[in-house]
Amino acid sequence: MTTLGITDGNVLHPDMSVSEADVLIDQSTGEIIDVDREIGMSGDEQLDATDSLVIPGLINAHTHLAMTLLRGYADDKPLETWLREDIWPIESELTPEDVRVGTQLGMAEMIRSGTTGFTDMYFYVPEVAAAVEAAGMRARLGHGVVTVGKADAAVEADIEEGLRVARDVADSDRISTAVMPHSLTTVSESSLSEMAARARDIGVPIHTHVNETKDEVEPIVEEQGVRPVEYARSCGLFHSEDYIAHGVHLNTSEIDILAETGAGVVHCPASNMKLASGMAPVQAMLDAGVTVGLGTDGVAANNDLDMFGEMRDAAMVGKIAADDASAVAAPDVVRMATQGSADCVGFESGQIEPGAPADLAVLDLDRPHLTPAHDLVSHLAYAATGADVRHTVCDGRVLMRERELLTIDAATVRAEAATRAADLVARAE
Repeated sequence: MTTLGITDGNVLHPDMSVSEADVLIDQSTGEIIDVDREIGMSGDEQLDATDSLVIPGLINAHTHLAMTLLRGYADDKPLETWLREDIWPIESELTPEDVRVGTQLGMAEMIRSGTTGFTDMYFYVPEVAAAVEAAGMRARLGHGVVTVGKADAAVEADIEEGLRVARDVADSDRISTAVMPHSLTTVSESSLSEMAARARDIGVPIHTHVNETKDEVEPIVEEQGVRPVEYARSCGLFHSEDYIAHGVHLNTSEIDILAETGAGVVHCPASNMKLASGMAPVQAMLDAGVTVGLGTDGVAANNDLDMFGEMRDAAMVGKIAADDASAVAAPDVVRMATQGSADCVGFESGQIEPGAPADLAVLDLDRPHLTPAHDLVSHLAYAATGADVRHTVCDGRVLMRERELLTIDAATVRAEAATRAADLVARAE
């Protein structure tokens, strides 16, 4: 057994309290051994956390990671126009190598900003899985299936690819899979029902976009005579392990269904604001007992992967949506980015306690914008940024030490990503 001690810091506990403590980690199992005073120096290796706060690694519960290659490519358009005119056409030109490099670029950004785990819905998933395995992060991966506008053979091939990925790609304790129909309006009713049934056979969750915009709600109501969540449940969705992205336009009855079934909702506030999709009723979901996580969505719709910014956005827009300054308070959004996202995604991480996975980030508090330290949970939600992270640890392995990435060659990845992004745009023109 080799051990890692995180020493001389403050620790954020599951109840959102903070105390001075060390964290001792068993690197052979990737688990936390203990959290207590003056135990870190007994580790075979140490990470200094002086003047710092040790927090659970943040979990980006919904993204499309290789869209880092499209950062700034198409902005300031509503979702449907943006997808059909800009994103889907250029994505059709992606190669497996593009996706690999875009994924590496995204992971470099996330590790630097304290994110240790994520959900990714995209293409060429074996390339994504190989990149995740090498980088040392934790991920739930799936192939995004779209069936509308396709011939029967193409529909069948896309569904089979989604199911193959869900069945075959998970080959690591850190990599799991899901069946991922893109959305309720981009996948036909018969295909959605088929994918749901076969996901149960495989034993994996379902992750999809639901009620992101009004344009995704109204057609279902007109065609099916029911709200989208009720329609999706009739197709076999919403077991307790399932989770949806966005949930912007949920009404009370839909929130009740999600609470009743235990399905989670991943809130993506920056994307929702940028695409003018609307303001999700997050406080109403929390009040109803819905599990709510937090995600950035793809970089083309955000345009970054900094979960600290996402926490601040969630708190701010949550208050406006509820017309209540006490809504979506600081502890709520910190839980959403850690415990809530972990519960949505099905990770055991998200908390710092003995026996939990050693997925951690160490935040430098010796900063003007984090002074004075009246309330460190408030600082996490409202003042901190990803640039404040000193160290990042996943599964007991140090991925970044003193802001130096250890598992990704950032300079090489940035150079290749820039070249591939330019070539991708040229092919799409």
